[in-house]
Amino acid sequence: MKKLFSKPLFYFFIAVLFMWIKSYMSYKVEFNLDISDSMQKTLLFINPISSTLIFLGLALFARGKRAIVWTLILSTIMTVILYSNILYYRFFNDFVTLPTLTQTSNVGHLGGSIADLVKAHDIFYFVDIILLIALLFVRKIEWPKARLKFRYTFMVLAAGAIAFAINLHYAEKDRPELLTRTFDRNYLVKYLGAYNYTVYDAVQTFKNSKQRAFASSDDLTTVKNFSTSHYAAPNIEYAGKAKGKNIIKIHLESFQSFLINYKLNGQEVTPFLNSLANGNEFMYFDNFFHQTGQGKTADAELMMDTSLYGLPQGSAFSLKGRNTYQAAPAILDQEGGYTSAVLHGDYKTFWNRNEIYKQFGVDKFFDASYYNMTGDNKVNYGLKDKPFFKESMPMLQSLKQPFYAHMITLTNHFPFVLDKGDASIEPANTGDGTVDRYFQTARYLDESLQEFFTELKASGLYDNSVIMIYGDHYGISENHNKAMEKVLGEKITPYKNAQLQRVPFFLHVPGVKGGVNHTYGGEIDVVPTLLHLVGIDSKEYVQFGTDLLSKDHDQVVAFRNGDYVSPKYTSIDGKYYDTNTGERITATDEAKAYKKKVGRELELSDKVLYGDLLRFNKLDDFKPVDPSKYMYGKDQETEK
Repeated sequence: MKKLFSKPLFYFFIAVLFMWIKSYMSYKVEFNLDISDSMQKTLLFINPISSTLIFLGLALFARGKRAIVWTLILSTIMTVILYSNILYYRFFNDFVTLPTLTQTSNVGHLGGSIADLVKAHDIFYFVDIILLIALLFVRKIEWPKARLKFRYTFMVLAAGAIAFAINLHYAEKDRPELLTRTFDRNYLVKYLGAYNYTVYDAVQTFKNSKQRAFASSDDLTTVKNFSTSHYAAPNIEYAGKAKGKNIIKIHLESFQSFLINYKLNGQEVTPFLNSLANGNEFMYFDNFFHQTGQGKTADAELMMDTSLYGLPQGSAFSLKGRNTYQAAPAILDQEGGYTSAVLHGDYKTFWNRNEIYKQFGVDKFFDASYYNMTGDNKVNYGLKDKPFFKESMPMLQSLKQPFYAHMITLTNHFPFVLDKGDASIEPANTGDGTVDRYFQTARYLDESLQEFFTELKASGLYDNSVIMIYGDHYGISENHNKAMEKVLGEKITPYKNAQLQRVPFFLHVPGVKGGVNHTYGGEIDVVPTLLHLVGIDSKEYVQFGTDLLSKDHDQVVAFRNGDYVSPKYTSIDGKYYDTNTGERITATDEAKAYKKKVGRELELSDKVLYGDLLRFNKLDDFKPVDPSKYMYGKDQETEK
């Protein structure tokens, strides 16, 4: 037995077996991979073996005991990759990409969230590492000094390569063009495994980094042709109705539309927002969807200021923070004489905001350094919403009018933590802490807004301002569907989950009557809508959204993974549904055409960001933003 344990190949295959088992178990327990048939079940079971044999097999090139040490090191690296994806998936319902790992400035803000994501059974994912370490340091075992014969190493690597080829063959057979579809990481992990997916992601990241170097103005021509053909002319009923008015854009963190008019234990969760939705001072778009990807909040900001989609991997705020943009703050400045500002109770480096806002042409950035961040004012990710709004009023009043002010709330953020004294409604009782607490932080946000509106009206700003209120992305991911089924009283199917991606969009224009608007749209559509309201034609700019108030508005709402929803059809994971009934249908030519258009739209938007194509877009009425003219912090000027 002693001789058996001392053999490098025995140690190696023990490590392989452990990695295979825990990888497969994690796929079954941690990830919602939508396994639908025996082929997919088989592929899920075998896909860890190829990458495990190849990655750990590299250790066998080392001599003697070093082969054992490298087997342990590589096992640890693979475990870190696996567990990082587990934690990331619990938070974002998505898999880690290399671009997200470069966003290290965000890590320090996730401490509380990570603690909430860790579960007792997670020790299972590290048991093999502990056993392998113990086995390595057992003193009675004498490890060989010679290098393993090459034919054994070759056989291991060849077996891994053959296993991968077989895996890929059947994966492509079940899901054609698997490796050319870059929108959905779920497919890649389901068919190829977390480790092969990581290699694929690294290759894609390298390819994307080369795109800017090889991009040219010819690439922009294709994009502009699409943007021009997709343009929706302003509705004469609304065009220019907000000319010269201030614009106040309020960002509701993690707020989903199902909260509007929802009652918990007989109490309205958001009575103030309900009054806006049911009144006539605001237009309330009840079929408005978030369209964010991995960047979540940052993706929402990008779309709401540029009408460009977020990236399929990582956040454009972090990865493309030095690109050339034609963003709303700069357009409103150059064509309407607007001052712009962002107000946010977190520090300016989060999501690389202090750099990309300069590219957008944002004049002022009032970050956490302008607020009282001490004592009870802070919770979870930063400043509580009530002190945020209260302390923001003097900053708003200091801005030269007309101004474009973006206010970003924070309290209603995962894991939805709230001091007991701030809670004015009891939590839900689903047994899922995340879902139960969500209603309390949403109520707190609602109360914060009501207090802010009282001050806004008293200041005189309300009567002279366009006010936009929007939810940035989902608060409750599909990882919590069991609890949400208790909340909603119905089963959450893939179709229903897509419909739950609605977020509120409220629009107040002085002198314009409000009411509920059933138009389908998303965050990508806000910039052209806003520009037309203030009398600026969006046609010359590269934008992928269309004016929500236009009679020519495109109501096919694209999701970042290539799915879509429209008044007639909903497409999810290659399946089609009747949007009105939720019934599964056979895809019509029209539904397929929508799918193709969505894919083309996302592809072209990605080209703009990866190639930094707007640097080639020369316009008569717009000059490129010079980021060196902007400075944020206590030394930023009080006047534009």
